[in-house]
Amino acid sequence: MTIENVSQAKVFGGWHKQYHHQSSSLNCQMRFAIYLPPEASADNPVPVLYWLSGLTCTDENFMQKAGAFRMAAKLGIAIVAPDTSPRGEGVADDPEGAYDFGLGAGFYVNATQAPWNQHYRMYSYVVDELPKLIEQHFPVTQVRSISGHSMGGHGALTIGLKNSDRYRSISAFSPISNPMNCPWGQKALSQYLGNNTDDWKQYDSAELLKSKMTTLPILVDQGEDDGFLQEQLKPELLLAAAEISGSDIKLRMQPGYDHSYFFIQSFIEDHLRFHAGFLKD
Repeated sequence: MTIENVSQAKVFGGWHKQYHHQSSSLNCQMRFAIYLPPEASADNPVPVLYWLSGLTCTDENFMQKAGAFRMAAKLGIAIVAPDTSPRGEGVADDPEGAYDFGLGAGFYVNATQAPWNQHYRMYSYVVDELPKLIEQHFPVTQVRSISGHSMGGHGALTIGLKNSDRYRSISAFSPISNPMNCPWGQKALSQYLGNNTDDWKQYDSAELLKSKMTTLPILVDQGEDDGFLQEQLKPELLLAAAEISGSDIKLRMQPGYDHSYFFIQSFIEDHLRFHAGFLKD
């Protein structure tokens, strides 16, 4: 698996770098970004936090806006941020150009319906292909945690819950907690997976938590002034599902905060310290 360096910049003694590569999971060229802390070397590989971004985003939103590098450098944690969907010529998109489906809106599922199943396999990309690529080319260990925002919070939760042997901890900002019961999720899941709602449950955090207890530590932050809170995000359903299975989730409702990266900036260092406690034990 070969990669091509696109850009790089030194920051807090470490390096932020972007790369292109040809993805076998997605059948297109993909871009990802990685932050390597100063201590990362062949003799001293470091653990990795995978970050999944939300609707309309690329790898750049988190890396440029979250303000995560100072703490990542201090804690000795690498951060990897993939794109949010396949892209390029021949990759299907919403015919009306809507922001919540198609390009920029992969929802971290493996699509089963045509034409989406030709490229939209973000679940396999994040779980299998990307970690293998990262561990082949960079001084990192196989010790991983996962986090994300909004659609990416949904992705981090579902991927972490379904692959508890691959991750040490999970966190999320403003996740789409129960996509089967919100407009964003219903639109995406019906078109990517078809109309059988039983097939949707494997990509729904609340449904996954209802059915099986998890021992993974989970931290969720949600802004109380988030405009999407009531209709799309519904964190109370995630908490109720965790109570059914006896899973332990820490949900923090943050007064005055919205859905933006100002919110993420305000609490990202808390999340990095949370993950460090499990990545470096």
